[in-house]
Amino acid sequence: MFMKHFVSNKRLILMSLFLWLSMGISFYSANAATTRIKDIADIEGVRDNLLVGYGLVVGLNGTGDSLGNSPFTKQSLTAMLERLGVSIRGENLNTGNVAAVMVTATLTPFKNQGSRIDVSLATMGDSSSLQGGTLLVTPLMGADGGVYAVAQGGVITSSISAEGQAGSVTQNIPTAARIPNGGIVEKEIEFDLSQLNHIRLSLRNPDFTTARRMAQRINARFGTGTAQAENPASIKVSKTGEYTKQSIVELITDLEQLEILPDQPARIVIDERSGVIVIGKDVKISTVAVAQGDLTVKIEEEPQVSQPNAFAANGETTVVPRTNIAVNESGNGEMAVIQGGITLQDLVTSLNALGISPRDVITILQAIKAAGAMQADIQVM
Repeated sequence: MFMKHFVSNKRLILMSLFLWLSMGISFYSANAATTRIKDIADIEGVRDNLLVGYGLVVGLNGTGDSLGNSPFTKQSLTAMLERLGVSIRGENLNTGNVAAVMVTATLTPFKNQGSRIDVSLATMGDSSSLQGGTLLVTPLMGADGGVYAVAQGGVITSSISAEGQAGSVTQNIPTAARIPNGGIVEKEIEFDLSQLNHIRLSLRNPDFTTARRMAQRINARFGTGTAQAENPASIKVSKTGEYTKQSIVELITDLEQLEILPDQPARIVIDERSGVIVIGKDVKISTVAVAQGDLTVKIEEEPQVSQPNAFAANGETTVVPRTNIAVNESGNGEMAVIQGGITLQDLVTSLNALGISPRDVITILQAIKAAGAMQADIQVM
């Protein structure tokens, strides 16, 4: 009964919450956790490369591009057939079994010639489905214009379609598809890692403190001078000591298993559309007074019909609009004081435990930030 009474009045909830916080009651405990260097940093030069190509999917069951609305499909089909020795220029083409697609793939580091990669397809014209189609030989180019892979094979859409005389149902996206292992690497990207005398680690979340901690941890393990933090995002690591005569691969294998405690800025991420709130552990608030109440506006439309008298000479039946508006604001307008130094995790966890909706929490956080009492950045998605 005690908790029900508090939930029924949001103002009393907030006042009781702030009293609990001022007494030092905490609902949240965050334990610092170390992380492997392998999970927070990349090696400069060891990276993915994006490939793209233009191709044709054939064998569709009447779900391809209409050649009248997709001239690029008609031109591509004509050019392909001419390369195969079939001349159809000037002919009236009317096929619905061909679709023009963009083909994309990711060439991961150190892929050897002849290795296979997955490819993805997406339609360009008015094709309604790629289900059951086959991609013809499609060169995949990199940003420099060179051909690094070739794709071909039967496509997989992962979609379901069913239709009848009065309607149809489609699940997932039938105009996008994949070909597992559908690409063959034709050209390797040259990068001889074993011949390097030093590497550069790139932090995925640049931070001065994290970069310094990483350099100190590496130097403690491999000797002073092995690592140097150049900026918040880069740490230079050189071969020293026992690794001088070995390949840099051995050094990378050992250092990526080292664990450090990454630092992070005080930040709050809010998605107002879904009501999701993500809060960093170092977010704190200063002393601030807050009042929050419920404002309810109720609007009711009750149109009434007005008719003329039974023996009236002239008149007509009309509808007269009637609107009832009621405004109700609960609470007595009192303000509660939040003592400084309390972490925001405690505040939000307590609000959630007491039944405060996420959207009300978002409003409270934004108001505290606007008052200058929050030491954190708010990012709204």
